[in-house]
Amino acid sequence: MPMISPQVRIEVEGVEPAAATAVPALDFTLAVRVGDGAEVRSLALAVQIRIDATRRGYDDRDRERLVALFGVPGDWSRNLSSLLWAQAAVQVPGFIGETRVVLTVPCTYDLEVAAAKFFHGLRDGDAPLDFLFTGTLFYADGGRLQVAHLPRDTDAEFRMPVQVWRELMDRQDNAWVRLSRDAFDRLYAYKVRHTLTGWDDVVRALLAEG
Repeated sequence: MPMISPQVRIEVEGVEPAAATAVPALDFTLAVRVGDGAEVRSLALAVQIRIDATRRGYDDRDRERLVALFGVPGDWSRNLSSLLWAQAAVQVPGFIGETRVVLTVPCTYDLEVAAAKFFHGLRDGDAPLDFLFTGTLFYADGGRLQVAHLPRDTDAEFRMPVQVWRELMDRQDNAWVRLSRDAFDRLYAYKVRHTLTGWDDVVRALLAEG
């Protein structure tokens, strides 16, 4: 009779800005539950996080700020879709029944990235997220170590408050702008020619001229 591997259920319970990381990041708390009283030795967990933009409403201001992502309002019925945000992984140590683990997800304020455009464009409310899990479960059965892979439909939904992302980005006090090499070279030449010390000074000078 084929052995049935323990059922794994994962829920996203909360999120907060990571306290001390080399790059901006958010910490998601995952509740991991395994049925049948199985003794889990470890769980190698990977996750793809997607933004399901269709699962929330947008006011006129949101639509104006998200034009670069979804087009003009008349095109939203065709263009509003799921966006890939991030891929991350975490090693869950041994437990029986239930445990909690923190999944750290690096973030960027590069507005060339679709997810950053989406979060930046929202004034308030929640961002609807889909967590799609894959992984390998190592557990004990009858004193023997067994291995099982998570089913493909292991997933969870979570509504992340946009304010959490804004709080994280406010800590950085900067934003990223991607330029072509030619535009950067011209900007750098302007900086040297006017003996400006920083890029903020360059932009302010150009805006003043305009």
